[in-house]
Amino acid sequence: MSLRYLHTMVRVRDIEESKRFYCDLLGLVEVRRVENEKGKFTLVFLAPPDQPDAQVELTYNWGSEEAYKGGRNFGHLAYEVDDIYAACAKLQAGGVTVNRPPRDGNMAFVRSPEGISVELLQRGAPLPPQEPWASMPNTGEW
Repeated sequence: MSLRYLHTMVRVRDIEESKRFYCDLLGLVEVRRVENEKGKFTLVFLAPPDQPDAQVELTYNWGSEEAYKGGRNFGHLAYEVDDIYAACAKLQAGGVTVNRPPRDGNMAFVRSPEGISVELLQRGAPLPPQEPWASMPNTGEW
């Protein structure tokens, strides 16, 4: 049997709000979009610019008012970043709460607009501890 990873699906209530988080703040790019009028849904596939096969599928069901809960029981998405402090600062400046700050210079957690936990990991060796991150407490769940 041969397997190939395709994508991880995340159901969203607002495509533009989700794209702001995943694209504008995290740095993913839209690689494909499917509009299905019969099924009344839109699929938006996002990936890191240099890894087009590492995709997240945003699924939007037209007209749904369902409040999606349980993001933590999903587990989390994980992305490696060049500078964990800069990535967290950009997210924070964009209105995202850094739930688990990168006190260790290596790992942080944030949540998407839908409550999906997103882990950020420092590429290579951890960075030296740096304020304000080193003394920042955890906030909420991650």
